[in-house]
Amino acid sequence: MYLAIPKEDINNESRVAATPGTVKELISAGLDVYVETEAGSKSYISDKEYKEAGANIIGSGNEILSQADIIIKVLPPSVEQVSQIKPNAIVISLCQTTIELDIVKAMRDRSLTSLSMHLVPRTTLAQKMDALSSQANIAGYKAVLMAASKLSVYMPLLMTAAGTIRPAKVLILGAGVAGLQAIATAKRLGAHVEAFDVRPVVKEQVESLGAKFIEVDSSGDEGVGEGGYAKETSDDYKQRQQQLIHEHISKADVVITTALIPGKTRTHTYTHFYG
Repeated sequence: MYLAIPKEDINNESRVAATPGTVKELISAGLDVYVETEAGSKSYISDKEYKEAGANIIGSGNEILSQADIIIKVLPPSVEQVSQIKPNAIVISLCQTTIELDIVKAMRDRSLTSLSMHLVPRTTLAQKMDALSSQANIAGYKAVLMAASKLSVYMPLLMTAAGTIRPAKVLILGAGVAGLQAIATAKRLGAHVEAFDVRPVVKEQVESLGAKFIEVDSSGDEGVGEGGYAKETSDDYKQRQQQLIHEHISKADVVITTALIPGKTRTHTYTHFYG
């Protein structure tokens, strides 16, 4: 069976769907693996490393899509790419099936089978396949580093002969996988960290990382959805939420937003911007 690993065609996308180590495992499972040339270049993986792992290197993206029985990608194929994939093929990617509807429709019309890594449940049995949590973890870590590099003040408290410099104030909105990693990273850099989440149950996790948990007074299950994920809150809650965040965001040096409701576009919890 022909398994293809195409090059990600989004300019700022540096990830690749499989490493040489993964390629070896796929070949051991009986698959013929074909990798588009330079697919791993932005991840510092050369074509030579893929060849040494047993993969075949293909120069044309169109060729690799049109012949593959299985295609694995980080991001889903574009509508144009879908038209090049042979019917009845299987596409495995981080496709957001409730948001990227044009791509889902194109794959349906092409008679493709799409396996979305976004929909892998966060359970013990599925942990090894939980790509969403692994990428969210990286995003939370990287967000803090990017903020620190752009910040005009120090992150940690500094006490010098010339005086004392207060630590930067960081506000994290959302305490899921990305938010908790952002909290931990900001604390390691010495910042004063506050975090908000609609789920009161995460307060203990936030405080265990050394951050202050800010919350809206409400019934205990206001923002708690199925499986421990966040859910849509009432209009009254949202109004009080905006007032609370308004108070804290105006004092923050850094605001990192990670709040997300599964199956929906990014949530907006405030409408004012501060210069």
